[in-house]
Amino acid sequence: MVLNYIWIGFFVIAFVVGIAKMILTGDYTVFTEMMNALFAAAKSGFEISLGLTGVLSFWLGFMKIGEKGGSVNALARWSSPVFSRLFPDIPKGHPAYGSIFMNLAANMLNLDNAATPLGLKAIKELQELNEEKDKASRSMIMFMVLNASGLTIIPITLMVYRAQMGAANPADICIPVLISTLAATLAGLIFVSIKQRINLLDKVLLGFICGVILLIAGIVYWIQSLPQEKISVYSALVANCLLFTILLIFLISGLRKKINVYDVFIEGAKDGFKTAVMIIPYLIAILAGIAVFRASGAMNFLTDGLAHLAAFCGLPTDWVNAFPTALMKPLSGSGSRGMMIDAMRTYGADSFVGRLSCIFQGTTDTTFYVVAVYFGVVNIKNTRYTIPAALFADLVGIITAIAVGYLFFYRG
Repeated sequence: MVLNYIWIGFFVIAFVVGIAKMILTGDYTVFTEMMNALFAAAKSGFEISLGLTGVLSFWLGFMKIGEKGGSVNALARWSSPVFSRLFPDIPKGHPAYGSIFMNLAANMLNLDNAATPLGLKAIKELQELNEEKDKASRSMIMFMVLNASGLTIIPITLMVYRAQMGAANPADICIPVLISTLAATLAGLIFVSIKQRINLLDKVLLGFICGVILLIAGIVYWIQSLPQEKISVYSALVANCLLFTILLIFLISGLRKKINVYDVFIEGAKDGFKTAVMIIPYLIAILAGIAVFRASGAMNFLTDGLAHLAAFCGLPTDWVNAFPTALMKPLSGSGSRGMMIDAMRTYGADSFVGRLSCIFQGTTDTTFYVVAVYFGVVNIKNTRYTIPAALFADLVGIITAIAVGYLFFYRG
């Protein structure tokens, strides 16, 4: 419903701004430009979706190998000391642990559409343990905030979009996304833990949180020690080595389990193909709305206003043209994805704005969409403090994204 109003709003605002431009400036080409932008956006949306099909099929195929080969279950067992403390109300050995981990793992790989079915399964299993069926339980809130914070280790989909838009090195945003998304997840985790009186001083949780903080600090320290021209090169090298290592681990685990990894890959790849085809109408719709919004001049009014406000406060303004992606992300994944693609198409995939919009896109998940869909499936009406906690995580992630964007990519 929210996306419905946003989409309609794009066209209504574009129409109003177009009329105003004709009256005030005598620009009688504005509606011609808007119609041309609509047709171009429809074509671009279809072409991008086709390019996404192959890579999504590939990665979902390997995810299936990892699942059936036992790699994912092994990671779940490895993470159980932390999970059992974050979700103390879930009985030991309950299947919800596996579903939660699989959902978070799909989010870590930036496979948004693959994560949703696993998340719906997890929330249904948590509802079975919930004593008040119309009110979100403690475990539900923790899961939703961790989900909405969108912890992303390997931003696969972002790399695909960057490659489609002509980026010279599509993986150069991996380390910046890792830093900003870890910051968002930690913020959400700490917020909910304080509300639920989870002992953050527990040696396991404290060790986990400190380890994550040290990881972020170590990455930032390492980056600062590098020559500016080498930052994106080494970032891509680490990310690509990690990607290939995961592929090998999945394959080896499949061979050890004596499964037919080829057939399993095909099974998962079919799901990837279906997922890619499903997003075509959504991507075309949102790109069309954004295109007409930009062609009318409304986007310029928004970004110019933010730029003047930032300048008035004595802040740099280079980030402003990427900020619409951050504003849209809590509302709609397809909407923010459209903003990101539009930013890369307008300013260039390797521009500061293009890269920062990708970092925004990978930093958090779609808070309102996740809450509406997941809680809607199990008829939860009282979400309690889920949305405030998730939006706090979003805010921390956005601020961190701007900071690392300047650290990694600004050449002003």
